[in-house]
Amino acid sequence: MRRAFSNMALGGILILIGTAAAVAQVSGDVVKIGVLTDMTGAYSDLAGQGSVIAAQMAAEDFGGKVLGKPIVIISADHQNKADVASNIARKWYDEEQVDAIADLVSSSTALAVMPVAAEKKRITLISGAASTPIEGEKCTAYNVHYTYNTYSMAVGTGRAVVQKGGKTWFFIVADYVFGKTLEADTSKVVIASGGKVLGDVKAPFPTTDFSSYLLQAQASGAQIIGLANAGADTINAIKQANEFGITKKQSLAGLLVFLSDIHSLGLPVAKGMYLTTAFYWDRNGESRKWSKRFFERHKKMPTMVQAGVYSSLTHYFNAIKAAGTDDADKVMAKMKQMPVNDFFARNGHIGADGLHRHDMYLAQVKSPAESKYPWDYYKIVKTIPAPEAFQPPDPICPQVKK
Repeated sequence: MRRAFSNMALGGILILIGTAAAVAQVSGDVVKIGVLTDMTGAYSDLAGQGSVIAAQMAAEDFGGKVLGKPIVIISADHQNKADVASNIARKWYDEEQVDAIADLVSSSTALAVMPVAAEKKRITLISGAASTPIEGEKCTAYNVHYTYNTYSMAVGTGRAVVQKGGKTWFFIVADYVFGKTLEADTSKVVIASGGKVLGDVKAPFPTTDFSSYLLQAQASGAQIIGLANAGADTINAIKQANEFGITKKQSLAGLLVFLSDIHSLGLPVAKGMYLTTAFYWDRNGESRKWSKRFFERHKKMPTMVQAGVYSSLTHYFNAIKAAGTDDADKVMAKMKQMPVNDFFARNGHIGADGLHRHDMYLAQVKSPAESKYPWDYYKIVKTIPAPEAFQPPDPICPQVKK
């Protein structure tokens, strides 16, 4: 009888040990997310505080906990500076036990933070940055490139503009890795589609006065002036091109245009423009329902970056739940194994290279007469299937089997 009680007691102790081990699978008893974004600069409208709100909504909609442990959201401004971003990331990982960093709206900051995260075996969920080296030669085992990339922008907008008759191009390029990658990807599509690139000019990032660059584009005689920039730079370039009368004889192609840009420009200026997007708030009932909730808090409809922050974090939380741990290697394996099915993407999949491949959308900006209510800005012209919208995994990425 004594031996039986001893065995029962030992069994109880082992059960308790097993339970404690299961609970301990969440490091620090908290799942902490850092939203590292542009809060004050050229990309603050398309990401910024809206990305923080999207992250908070994702945590709340998940019940505020995962594996019984609280989800905590913190945020900081990387100021679009690589050194600032990497320093914040290192501090977050070392001192504040951040499990994952989300958004990273500029390519320079994303590429600076990714190796820090890989060194610490923590996850980055990139929604705002676009450059294809993120899943190419700079890829890591701990990164997800979630929302879009320069390739998807090029095959969407670039191809559509050439097919509409825009055969000759001149590029105004943001002078850093994002702008150069966007120009390179679009140039390949333009040439493959039967068009011709007449030249380019590099503009410092950020830029408020585009007059000299627009005059060079005008002098080229190109039918299309391709804007390989984003955010406030795109807005300023389009406004000044209209003010100078350039758009009377030449057309603009915004190669990365956000809903927030159209809102700032107004439909009289932006009407007829083609653009490629991963998300549009008014596309269907699901997207409208979530976007209206977002609007209640932010007083603006979400951009694809902000919607991507929400979706990527929800997928991350689901992966933690499925893995039974917040261990980065096990969570990444689940994220790549599980499809994404929500208002943002249907049957999206994260490849070995970390790129989330999903359908994209070619849209055209409505005229004022076509717009029936606030933020009614886009006509969805075409769904671009994931295999067409994104490039296949590149063996240059160490995570891709050769």
